[in-house]
Amino acid sequence: MPLPKAAARKLLHTREIRCCGYERDDGLWDIEGVITDVKTYSFETIDRGSVPAGVPIHEMHVRLTIDDDLKVVDIEATTELSPFRICPEIASGVKKLMGARVASGWTRLVQERIGGIAGCTHIMQLILGPLATTVYQTVYPAMAKRKREAGIPEDKEGKPGWLDSCHGWSSSGDMVKERFPKFYKPAAE
Repeated sequence: MPLPKAAARKLLHTREIRCCGYERDDGLWDIEGVITDVKTYSFETIDRGSVPAGVPIHEMHVRLTIDDDLKVVDIEATTELSPFRICPEIASGVKKLMGARVASGWTRLVQERIGGIAGCTHIMQLILGPLATTVYQTVYPAMAKRKREAGIPEDKEGKPGWLDSCHGWSSSGDMVKERFPKFYKPAAE
């Protein structure tokens, strides 16, 4: 169901985030993302001068390379467009995430290693949410598909890692009741 009709308005700013997950031939995974910010009007910046309407003020790219255990094997970031000349200097700071796992504690770890003046807000935002989510949306379904194709049955004995991560996977919901009854807990009344 779409949102209700909006009030009369005009578009001023568009942020776009695009993430893609790739299975590499060498057994690793590449998760790539780009974030752009675009204004519908021209404006002036200190370092870039005039930025025409429709030209991004921000354009940052990240490639996160991980293994099957979601460990960061490599990570690259570039700042293609930014409001200040110095912004691209900090992109290489993402290397501080190598060896970390995209798992519980990821948000805290990313903020500690590349947050604040140690990094770029836009690159960090891309890594924290969209890329991390794309890791899970890419790797786990692909690995489950491999198991199905190899005739390995789904493990219904082990507790799913995503249990209680959202409304759909509530331990008191129908999905868990039907697919993982061992972990179903009726809602408290």
